[in-house]
Amino acid sequence: MSYQKLEIYNDPVTDELAAHYREILRLLGEDPGREGLLKTPLRVARSMQFLTKGYNEDGAEILRSAMFREEYHQMVIVKDIELYSMCEHHMLPFYGKAHVAYIPDGFITGLSKIARVVETFARRLQVQERLTVQIRDCIQDTLHPLGVAVVIEAAHMCMQVRGVQKQNSVTTTSAFTGAFLKDIRTRNEFMTLIGAKLH
Repeated sequence: MSYQKLEIYNDPVTDELAAHYREILRLLGEDPGREGLLKTPLRVARSMQFLTKGYNEDGAEILRSAMFREEYHQMVIVKDIELYSMCEHHMLPFYGKAHVAYIPDGFITGLSKIARVVETFARRLQVQERLTVQIRDCIQDTLHPLGVAVVIEAAHMCMQVRGVQKQNSVTTTSAFTGAFLKDIRTRNEFMTLIGAKLH
């Protein structure tokens, strides 16, 4: 079977992506028609669509789908949320953990929704700095809490497998609103509870 006769996925976007990946393989010096690569363009196309599925998701809608009135005004923390994202500069993965907290002011949301918001923004071409702020702003603008705190600790494959090739480096970013921004004791309590340090 020649690669020109590859079975199509019956999705125009997937098929177009696969066609581009076949051309990329050719430009790299490979033979897209050989047995081991015959279905690679389609697999990569589907993989990239999964890795960037956050473009089709709405973080605010996720939070609103499980938003409840509750007179609770203490810190709510969801920590160690695994995240996998894609660096927009080299299109290589970065991965790590997000720690998210908010102080409700009349409304809470389902705890799993916080993790889903992280996933929504992570599954896009990203830089870690923007990802941190997008998570913070989504929660702040939707729940209107007394404050939001987001810390992300991640390793970047663009630093590990190319460029400076530093295997053990970790990048930490943070973003705060409200009480976490104005009150150092609140911010320090959050940092203590997630076991992180900002220098």
